[in-house]
Amino acid sequence: MQNHRVGGVTRALGRLVLIAVVAMGFQLGTSTTASADPSFGAWAKLRMCESSGRYNANTGNGYYGAYQFNLPTWQSVGGQGRPDQASPHEQDYRALYLYRMRGWQPWECAGMLGLRDDGDARSKRKPTYQDAKYIGGGGSPAPTPAPGPAPAPPPGPMPDWPGVVYAYGDCAPPLKAFQLRMNAFGYGFTGTGCYYDKTRQAVLDLQRANGINDSGRLGPKTWKAAWEGKPPR
Repeated sequence: MQNHRVGGVTRALGRLVLIAVVAMGFQLGTSTTASADPSFGAWAKLRMCESSGRYNANTGNGYYGAYQFNLPTWQSVGGQGRPDQASPHEQDYRALYLYRMRGWQPWECAGMLGLRDDGDARSKRKPTYQDAKYIGGGGSPAPTPAPGPAPAPPPGPMPDWPGVVYAYGDCAPPLKAFQLRMNAFGYGFTGTGCYYDKTRQAVLDLQRANGINDSGRLGPKTWKAAWEGKPPR
């Protein structure tokens, strides 16, 4: 009788151990899947801030491509050659690789845009090319400026004030109208509709030329000045 009880206890313990092993195996098996990589929108904003979305960006400052890698950082995640000469999908992949190694820390624009690390930041898990495919819309390059002269400013009277004060990092259709209007003053915008360094400079120039507080924010007075005020000096 005693031996029977001992055997029963042993079998019960064995079942518990088996259940625990299966559960651990399930957790280990599922922990390798991507759980929280940044959204497509976050990457698109980062590219626009870093390089105006240009995968072939090379301004001669030692930083290259859509994500403005320098060569040591590019090589640290396995990149070959120069970033701006790599395919868009390759640049997307190396950017995700770097994010999983170091989070948003390498990109100054990430801090300016308020991007926050998530569950895959610094996870040290090497991604696959399939993991990175979503970043650039299936590996296609982000829109780049067309060759030739910049688009002409929109014809006709001043558009209605959109009712929103725009600041650094905003993206909206009315910003495109403002940017194209500023081409009348020689700014050479391509009309991305996103407010980054070049738009901020145009706003400041316009504000200073028209005696508006140079806050760098595109409010109703600055909007009106773009069509009816004095041109920037």
